[in-house]
Amino acid sequence: MIEFKLQGEFITMIQLLKAAGLVQTGGEAQLMVTEGKVKYNGEVDLRKRLKLRVGDIITFNSQKIQVV
Repeated sequence: MIEFKLQGEFITMIQLLKAAGLVQTGGEAQLMVTEGKVKYNGEVDLRKRLKLRVGDIITFNSQKIQVV
């Protein structure tokens, strides 16, 4: 599991995917989210601008990211 240290109150879903190095571009991140390939706390979520906060877990391509 990747632990992502949050700087500030929140980070958006597409920003997190880029910052964690799981996608190359914001466009690629948006595509992955809209295609339903990203899970937010165990459920598919199609919101690209979803605000992630401490304690949230994102799953993408068998990788888990926990926001700490």
